[in-house]
Amino acid sequence: MSYLFTSESVSEGHPDKVADQISDALIDHFLAFDSESKVACETLVTTGQVVLAGEVRSNTYLDVQKIARDTINKIGYTKSEYMFDGNSCGVFSAIHEQSDDINRGVDRATKEEQGAGDQGMMFGYATSETENYMPLALDLSHRILKELAALRRENKEITYLRPDSKSQVTIEYSDDNTPQRIDAIVVSTQHDDFGDDDTMLAKIRKDIVDILIPRVVAKLPEHIQVLFNDQITYHINPTGKFVIGGPHGDTGLTGRKIIVDTYGGKGGHGGGAFSGKDPSKVDRSAAYATRHIAKNMVAAGICDEILVQVSYAIGVVEPTSIYVDTYGTCPFNITDGEIASKIKGIFDMRPAAIESRLKLRQPMYSETAAYGHMGRQPETVSKTFSQPNGDDLTLDVELFTWEKLDYVDKVKSAFDL
Repeated sequence: MSYLFTSESVSEGHPDKVADQISDALIDHFLAFDSESKVACETLVTTGQVVLAGEVRSNTYLDVQKIARDTINKIGYTKSEYMFDGNSCGVFSAIHEQSDDINRGVDRATKEEQGAGDQGMMFGYATSETENYMPLALDLSHRILKELAALRRENKEITYLRPDSKSQVTIEYSDDNTPQRIDAIVVSTQHDDFGDDDTMLAKIRKDIVDILIPRVVAKLPEHIQVLFNDQITYHINPTGKFVIGGPHGDTGLTGRKIIVDTYGGKGGHGGGAFSGKDPSKVDRSAAYATRHIAKNMVAAGICDEILVQVSYAIGVVEPTSIYVDTYGTCPFNITDGEIASKIKGIFDMRPAAIESRLKLRQPMYSETAAYGHMGRQPETVSKTFSQPNGDDLTLDVELFTWEKLDYVDKVKSAFDL
């Protein structure tokens, strides 16, 4: 019997994502000027206010207020009627130095023996159902909101959009877990107040269905395009009006969209958020490392779907466990336990080795803080960072290194393929 599966996404203007982006902008600036910075930074955003809190050990000094304001303006909160804008909001910083008790568990005489920054378990997942090895429902949800943000910035075909929005996609699957069709799409977008409620809703619904969705579909591969038909149920701004939004409509906090950030409910999640954490925190670095493993395993043909779990104890170098579930999709006569054992020999999962392999001490994190940390395109970009004394630093930065398929040959060799 067929079944339905749903995933959601939220835009860069969603209050929780505003908080994530500010936290990761701070991470990037600390790492740009001191690559060995240890940072755990949380952000709260609400009506007219930003609160920064956390622990830092770094040899650099930053204007954290300016970084927060620049991030908010870049997202699009630039008008006073939003009741939250980068130029006028209050920014309060309660950032202080990292505890020696935490740091002593991480730092070692040699970098290679660096301990894990915390205990916990982290998950990586990959599936062959999309070209980027991500679950389709989540991939489509992200695509809808990225295209909506592009329309907002173009301000031509749709001129009333505000930064806050959410999407949700429901897909019907067959018994053999193959996507059959798009069953439902939900889009809630913040908008200007441009008429009576019925007029606004009718206009927004028409523009989403007739302008946004065709732009999304046009960028999809043909085998995904055919899943869209005229039988899709659309829920567009179901409450009927969405003028009040962003941090004015709902308080935002760092780390409250961990499923949006990862796999949309597919696979598993250890519970630890990513944004605001430097890579010594295995919540972040090991989650990237397990995604890297999972993606390369599926790309190498070991299985069509895989979940990889790793766990750590704070201050301990080696992981306490590595677990694999291929959901019965491995075509070879090998158990999941044997696959996990082979993974240990291919991928060094010590925290320092992960940082080195994935080049995680670069200022590469602002780009991760909206539209998902996984399934993105690896690329090298030039980024410029400023210090309060006016000094600028321009760096070439590799983004989304954990999405590289650079271990496929090593995996095939280890499995004699």
